[in-house]
This record gives sequence, C-alpha cells and structure tokens, in this order.
Amino acid sequence: MLRIAFILTVALLGCKKEQGAKPPPATTKTGTVSADGVRTIQVNASIDGYAPERIPGKPGEKLILVFTRTSDSECVAQLKTPDGKLVELPMNKPVEVPVTVPTDGEVKFACGMDMLSGVVVAEKG
Repeated sequence: MLRIAFILTVALLGCKKEQGAKPPPATTKTGTVSADGVRTIQVNASIDGYAPERIPGKPGEKLILVFTRTSDSECVAQLKTPDGKLVELPMNKPVEVPVTVPTDGEVKFACGMDMLSGVVVAEKG
C-alpha cells in the first residue's frame, strides 16, 4: 500500500505545473503559413505544460502543430492528440501533428496522463 502511495505521489509531482513567466498568447497570426495555406505552429512541451496552450484559428483551417518536448518529465513523454491517438514525444525532437480547427468550439490535446492540456479554438471573424 505504501508503495502505491509513493508511485502515485511521484506521478503527480512529475506533472506538477511550476509557476513562471508565461509566453505571449498565440493569435490567428502565430506561426508560419505555407504556400498551400497550412499554418505551422511550434508548441513547447515541458513540465510547465504546453506553450502556447491555447491556439486560436479560423474555423476549418488546417494546422500543423510541431511539438517539441524540452523536459525530462514522463508526463509530457506522450501526447494525446485531438483525435485521441497517443504520440511519443522524444526529448528535443520535433513531432508534427496535423489538426483541423473545428467549425465551432475547441479541440483538446493533452499529456499522456491527461493532467496537462491545451486547446485549438475556433475564432470567427
């Protein structure tokens, strides 16, 4: 029983968000746009969470989110994509995840433990 409590404590500490300076929020202009109109956005995955954690886009817009894991935390070693797939995030190696901005509302991405998350949000106008 004590062993289980220890394992759970370590897992929770591994996903603990530390307070620090936050990067500026993403906008519908964040990232680069390719000739075919697909916007690429860099996303940092660390023990502090995802940066940016809120990614606005135009409804139906095609995005490529490029996740780079910069923390040795097991919590961000996997990514749960908006379509529910689990993707491995190796340390300091970019991983591309295609996402389509929903027509309304938001879609979520999260760490493998579902404790840290971010969203892609449809912004009209």
